[in-house]
Amino acid sequence: MKLISWNVNGLRACVRKGFLEYFEQMDADIFCLQEIKLQAGQIDLELEGYYQYWNYALKKGYSGTAVITKEKPLSVKYGVGDLEVEPEGRIITLEFEDFYLVNVYTPNSQRDLARLPYRLEWEEDLLVHLKRLDEMKPVVYCGDLNVAHAEIDLRNAKPNMGNSGFTIEERGKMTTLLNEGFTDTFRYFYPELEGAYSWWSYMSKVRERNIGWRIDYFITSKRMEPLLKNAAIHADILGSDHCPIVLELNEGF
Repeated sequence: MKLISWNVNGLRACVRKGFLEYFEQMDADIFCLQEIKLQAGQIDLELEGYYQYWNYALKKGYSGTAVITKEKPLSVKYGVGDLEVEPEGRIITLEFEDFYLVNVYTPNSQRDLARLPYRLEWEEDLLVHLKRLDEMKPVVYCGDLNVAHAEIDLRNAKPNMGNSGFTIEERGKMTTLLNEGFTDTFRYFYPELEGAYSWWSYMSKVRERNIGWRIDYFITSKRMEPLLKNAAIHADILGSDHCPIVLELNEGF
């Protein structure tokens, strides 16, 4: 099974920059999108053989997530916990026969950390959600999680200490999640690989010089480790300030 996650930073723009060619080339079983930045009816993707599930933000041109999957899920839920509506369209949970898929676009704490309290509350609610699902079936949790967990996960760690996406609080929430029985699949395969990033600023020459952050993840229930086949970051794929990330699972569900 092949799964892909990509923050497209505006799906309509990404389609103009080669999204569909990459989608067809990869032939993924499940394709997760974040920051789609559109509303219902603003795009029509004719993807034969796939089911499509969209969580639009109420605010136009903002946030939003989608999951495109070959297998029809048993159920689909939008929001966290008991919430039936999540106004920023940041999460979709799909239940399949053997696992749950949770696709997330985590709130950014903002440059001045004005949204850090909201972000930390989100993380707490999400952890409860993931643990509740994990009690029933293994979980695949993916998306733009807006945090570089360790110093190895960004090019310039020291100057960014305390900045949005690299605060002690945000990194601590990731540590807590992993300690609760979850695995960062990329670091499972490549624990010491430096220079592996999934996001780059639009500033001049930043991407060419690979001054980036790894803030996009596939995280799975720890008991899924025997099923992990490979994890990859497709840094050569353009179309967004993020690049796609890939998780491959062995047969065995």
